[in-house]
Amino acid sequence: MWTGVLAVVGALVATASLRLPGLPGAVVTRRTRAAVLAAGGAVLAGVVASTDLTVLARLGYLPAMLILAPFDDDFRDALLHKTVTGVSVFQTAVLVGGALLAVAVVRFDRAARAARAACASCGRHDDGRDPAWTTPASAARWGRRVTVAAAAVPLVYAATRLAWVLGISLGFDDLGELRNSDGWIAALGLGSFAVVGAVLTLGLTQRWGERFPRWAVGLAGRRVPVSLAVVPATAVAVAVMPAGFTLIGGVLDAELKLGGGGLAAFGPAFLWPAWSVLLGAATYAYWLRRRGTCQVCHRG
Repeated sequence: MWTGVLAVVGALVATASLRLPGLPGAVVTRRTRAAVLAAGGAVLAGVVASTDLTVLARLGYLPAMLILAPFDDDFRDALLHKTVTGVSVFQTAVLVGGALLAVAVVRFDRAARAARAACASCGRHDDGRDPAWTTPASAARWGRRVTVAAAAVPLVYAATRLAWVLGISLGFDDLGELRNSDGWIAALGLGSFAVVGAVLTLGLTQRWGERFPRWAVGLAGRRVPVSLAVVPATAVAVAVMPAGFTLIGGVLDAELKLGGGGLAAFGPAFLWPAWSVLLGAATYAYWLRRRGTCQVCHRG
């Protein structure tokens, strides 16, 4: 029931966010702004609390299942019947809705504070005096630091899984069983996918993150669409936060043990909330550098 209540509150917040300064008849008082921000924050907190690691787990296992499904009945069955479930669809919808609501609230607050002196879409000020940290040059500097930090977290996770594949237990008691079953394939897939994710994260600050490299047949030299980087990075950042809190909660409740290799299995999750924030910041810095001319105010 409380999830339904949050949905109703979220819909009301989204509706209130449509009353941006600059639109005919739009009046945003301090009380209205405070109420929208408070309600929006409560809904977003509820989104995190009502989801778990389901979406991130599906994303993590999906590459391996897509590759192995044509050759293995178990992976094919998992891909067809266990990837898309009622729970995964519900949680995906909740996270997407939460992300869209966060965007609406941020735009509302930015426009309300600007008091008709800035674009409600991009936030650029009419007089050109935008905050220094939002300029492309500044975003490139601080974005580089947060991007490196964001890429480091999945590498920590990848190191534990790839170590198991190589026979390094890291204290894991059931390493033999894992290596004698299909578990090593899952570990290899998760570790490899985490490495690929780290490399793609670093691409947010690299030239090949803005122009397709030479080996991209048919695309070499063309501009990388901003949404091609921003959308998947945002999706991962959103999915990581509830997954991290779920695993951390399980450890603190003693449901997940840190002994017997549990530290390698669940320890990286303690970094995941920070990973979510860092990846979100890195993605925002990338967008600031590449957002170009605003289609609403035509500035930039």
